[in-house]
Amino acid sequence: MPGTTIRNYAASEGTGDLTRLTDARGYDAEASYSPDGEWIVFSSMRDAYGRTLTASEQRQLDIDPSYFAEIYIMRADGSDQRRLTDVVGYDGGPFFSPDGTQIVWRRFDAEGLIADVWMMQPDGTDARQITDFAAMSWAPYIHPSGEYLLFASNKLGFENFEVYMVDVGGTKEPVRVTYSDGFDGLPVPSPDGTRLAWTSSRGGGREGQLFLADWNHEGALAALRSAPLR
Repeated sequence: MPGTTIRNYAASEGTGDLTRLTDARGYDAEASYSPDGEWIVFSSMRDAYGRTLTASEQRQLDIDPSYFAEIYIMRADGSDQRRLTDVVGYDGGPFFSPDGTQIVWRRFDAEGLIADVWMMQPDGTDARQITDFAAMSWAPYIHPSGEYLLFASNKLGFENFEVYMVDVGGTKEPVRVTYSDGFDGLPVPSPDGTRLAWTSSRGGGREGQLFLADWNHEGALAALRSAPLR
């Protein structure tokens, strides 16, 4: 989508009024607030439009603009916008940890075929890879306990996404959570960590539906303790 501009806005819960937060050319999206509401982390392709590209970069932009997507952070009012990542490939889908001390996101390789879950501090330091499935692992979300995260991956087949969980250190092999053909992904635990919402195509047809289930936190911890080292 070269030339397309998508910007971040904030909406007033009371009035519905919109406030524009970003004004860069390109794609600013996939935004989420820090737990204290002071910061917003988001994905942006602005680097592709803010400088002179090399010939090879221009060809890449024409083919796949998402190649230039990086993680940025800004204050809740849109000020103090800063870039946190600087690696080729699509970095996106960021979320803060429950205590606000970490950011989790997914990083695609340069070809856009393989993605893994990464974590870093809010200033961009200590970036570390959490998964290594040689597949498309994405949509990570940290459990409110802060001890592990949930994500989706097609490790078992290109069109078969399942939900997995892994310790936040990425020291263990991820543990599979869902068992159904098709798509299971976009997992988000409830604020108290006792329920899990996700999208699944298990109901039939191509369209996904929202599912909600009880979540056994102690059982999850036990399964992670029993998982082999990565």
